[in-house]
Amino acid sequence: MVTGILGRKIGMTQLFSEDGAVTPATVIKAGPCVVVQRKTVERDGYDAVQLGLVEDRPARANKPTAGHYKKASVPPTRVRREVPLAEGGDAPVEGDQVVASLFTDGEQVDVIGLSRGKGFQGVMKRHGFSGGRATHGSMFHRAPGSIGQSSWPSRVIKGMKGPGRMGGDRVTVQNLRVMRVDAEQHVLVVKGAVPGAPGGLVMVRKAVAGKAAPSEDK
Repeated sequence: MVTGILGRKIGMTQLFSEDGAVTPATVIKAGPCVVVQRKTVERDGYDAVQLGLVEDRPARANKPTAGHYKKASVPPTRVRREVPLAEGGDAPVEGDQVVASLFTDGEQVDVIGLSRGKGFQGVMKRHGFSGGRATHGSMFHRAPGSIGQSSWPSRVIKGMKGPGRMGGDRVTVQNLRVMRVDAEQHVLVVKGAVPGAPGGLVMVRKAVAGKAAPSEDK
């Protein structure tokens, strides 16, 4: 059984319960996806499928890539990712379609995406340094402070926290609850926030280490 699906983050919204409680949620356009290639233990050493995200925008493919899709009898896609298989269910074959109905209301999922890029940032924003005094005459407000010794070893130790590029990292948010599934519109609504900007590529998979939901969770 396929354990995940590709999609794009649409944005955040709010869901209101009958008693007026507000729950922040994220809307994801999940799929539809097609199985481009099937990985088997006998041939590849593991069980997985290569999924292609079907989008309105047509994809351009060179001859090797076009031949890869031709074997599965599916049109080329701009995005391809591998998703592991779980035991049970029908074994997918090349050309099969994977849609949002893979998930159900109340199910826990993990969402993987690329976090927003922040560019070059200082240590206060990048690592949460407290900074220096904000009083008059301090002249030490947002600097990192001492990062090494003068006599020995006379250098900055590797791994020292400092300014640099921030964001743009692969981030996995675990155990988000599926609030609603619209299989016809290929839409998933999950509780909470997911990494990335609107329009960013995400992978939604069944929770690897799911936890029991608290009784007050809605």
